[in-house]
Amino acid sequence: MAEKMCRVEVCGRTKEYAAGTTYQEIAEEFQPLYEHQIVLVFAGKYRLQELTKTLDKDCELRFVTTGDAIGHSTYRRSMCLLLVKAVHDVAGHDKIERVRIHFSLDKGYYCTVEGNVTLDGEFLKRVEARMRELAEQKIPIAKRSVHTDDAIALFHRHGMYDKERLFEYRRVSKVNIYSMNEFEDYYYGYMVPDAGCLKYFSLNLYDEGFVIQMPAKEHPEQVPEFKASPKLFQVLKESVRWGDRQDIDTVGALNDMITKGDMREVVLVQEAHQERQIGEIAKSISLKDGAKFILIAGPSSSGKTTFSHRLSIQLRVNGLRPHPIAVDNYFVDREHTPRDKDGNYDFECLEAIDIDKFNTDMEALLSGREVYLPVFDFKTGKRTYDDRPKKLGKNDILVIEGIHCLNPKLTEAMKDNSKFRIYISALTQINIDEHNRIPSTDGRLIRRLVRDARTRGATAMRTIGMWPSVRRGEEKNIFPYQEQADVMFNSSLLYELAVLKQYVEPLLFDVDKESEEYLEAKRLLKFFDYFVGIGSEYVPANSLLREFIGGGCFRV
Repeated sequence: MAEKMCRVEVCGRTKEYAAGTTYQEIAEEFQPLYEHQIVLVFAGKYRLQELTKTLDKDCELRFVTTGDAIGHSTYRRSMCLLLVKAVHDVAGHDKIERVRIHFSLDKGYYCTVEGNVTLDGEFLKRVEARMRELAEQKIPIAKRSVHTDDAIALFHRHGMYDKERLFEYRRVSKVNIYSMNEFEDYYYGYMVPDAGCLKYFSLNLYDEGFVIQMPAKEHPEQVPEFKASPKLFQVLKESVRWGDRQDIDTVGALNDMITKGDMREVVLVQEAHQERQIGEIAKSISLKDGAKFILIAGPSSSGKTTFSHRLSIQLRVNGLRPHPIAVDNYFVDREHTPRDKDGNYDFECLEAIDIDKFNTDMEALLSGREVYLPVFDFKTGKRTYDDRPKKLGKNDILVIEGIHCLNPKLTEAMKDNSKFRIYISALTQINIDEHNRIPSTDGRLIRRLVRDARTRGATAMRTIGMWPSVRRGEEKNIFPYQEQADVMFNSSLLYELAVLKQYVEPLLFDVDKESEEYLEAKRLLKFFDYFVGIGSEYVPANSLLREFIGGGCFRV
């Protein structure tokens, strides 16, 4: 019988390959046409595949590289497997209790190792050498599908109790197991075909663990020097400790609490913890001599509005009289708004704000003068003014919210001792398991999907489509200034994804399967398969979560 041949179109070229040819073999042939390493492939318009898969019919192939967002995530995920494998190889399986990949830090992940090992520079050098050895040998990353019950038993034998607990709640019948030689693990998402793809990284001792630093998507072959963010790190580390103290460090642990514990108490404890933190921030403000301007900044869907309301209440408890001001009211008139490279209005750049007017008004208020504050009309694109003047008394304080609030250029004319800077973000406090992170960006995207649908009638497809632009604005205008904050606040709640599940799943199911956004919607739907959902009846009216699901006591 003649060998079946398949017609394949790649980069405008058509060739024939025998059925059963791996996508990796085809990728190697076309690699010279790509600037960066090929790691995945679209077989057809939206059918994303790992390179280890084989050709079975005529199709058009679009290769994905480490310079693409999906490819970049695949590289980082695969690097985690290589890292954990190397740690076990160097220390010995019997000496490792667990390797935990905690959270993003700079361009990498902060990790810790627990067991009968001394985590020092020498140990880290040996781990890095082993990783490079495996990469040089191009050790394959094999994938096999096993029954969920068998996977649970396998994870128990390997001492991966977090994964054992996780899959006790999975409704799917099969689980994909990845392996390098004899080392087996589970990862949520696609992987590169072999360790030879994983050449660019560095290991850096930091605090009680280390950071595996990796390239940015924009420069996939360059490993930037690790730059510590001490304030952000301490907030993230405290979040991990808080989750550990509550015995809710992974999704499996949260599911256990939902099904076997008292979720009313869990919710109340999380909310009380946040209220205490907000109260401590308010007290710090009241004790700072000369503080008149509270500057609050943070990325999209951090809960800035509700946080501002709750902070204002705590400020009143401390004898202060807060007054809210939105920097957005200082937008320049629409016709003067700068445009981006595509010719669209760039509302997120600093130049979209009338900085001179903002500083003049703030200085006038600080000196005790009356000021008529602007109110921006978003329909007309023009600035109007309040008909009642504002004047600061002895105990009055302004609570100013805006994405540029930590940028020194926004408040360059204001005296430094008059400012108290707060950075707020929803920094995910739990992970899927010890090796699979839940990115904070996912948590914020999910919040925004729910809020945009409720308040703006926006479809999930529209919100997902806008998200890359939102992220680019954050990278440019917010994250570079986060370390300049006097205080950082984590608005994430340990239980929130279990609540958001019921709100976001119908929105994601509605995304058109033929759209570019469907792949992201599908990924998020798979992500929520890990969670046992809960209702919102236990969520207090003043919770930050209410800003997104509705039913809160504040106007947001």
